[in-house]
Order: sequence, then structure tokens, then C-alpha cells
Amino acid sequence: MPHFTIEYSANLDARVDMGQVVEIVRKAAIETGIFPLGGIRVRAVRCEHYAIGDGNPDHAFLDIVLRLGEGRDLKTRKEAGEHIFRALSAYLDPVFARCKFALSFDMQINDKETSWKRNNIHEALKADAAHG
Repeated sequence: MPHFTIEYSANLDARVDMGQVVEIVRKAAIETGIFPLGGIRVRAVRCEHYAIGDGNPDHAFLDIVLRLGEGRDLKTRKEAGEHIFRALSAYLDPVFARCKFALSFDMQINDKETSWKRNNIHEALKADAAHG
């Protein structure tokens, strides 16, 4: 259940292809090898109203929160997080070069006792893979 929620300042629309950002995060999550393919969700939410630092409207941000289930040790989580952050950070280097920009990424572990899920995507992907 790796669910990535990306919030970003609306002024990034002219600077970044958010569809590409979503794909970079999705592919990097797969590359870690620790997330079930059928559980990966990446969504981007544009924030129309925001204030950053001194209020300069040219400043921008992109914040990712990853919610994941229990069961992965700290070393594994850190390595996966660093891989995803590096991939996204490299893509966003031009934004850092052009404006004042804040990029952040946090992982949160869901307590399995208070997290409910229903998903038939896992089975569909397994069936697709079995039939080539």
C-alpha cells in the first residue's frame, strides 16, 4: 500500500510537467523492489492557495507524503526513500536553478489495526502476467 500524495504550488504548472513527476515517482517506487506493483498509487494535488516564506509569489514547493503499511525495516525504508528522492530531485534540478524552490518527502507508516483496504488490482496484474 504505497500511496504517494504530491502537493505542489500552482505556480509550478508553468515550470514542471506534473504528469512526468507522477511517472518518475511511480517508476522509482517500482525500482526499489519493496512495493507490490498493484498497490502503488501516485497522485498530484495542485494547491491554488499557498504562502511560502516571505510571501514572494515566485517561490514554489513540491511536497510528497508516502503512506505505507508496516513490515519494512528502517534501513529498507531509508534506501527506498533516498532512491525515490534522488530520482525526483534530479528531474527538478532545473526548477532549483530558476527559482526559490522547496522539495520535501516524508514517509508515514500506517498502523495495520486502523487501516482498511479493498483492492482487486493485485489479482488482475498477476493474471495479466501469467497470460503474458
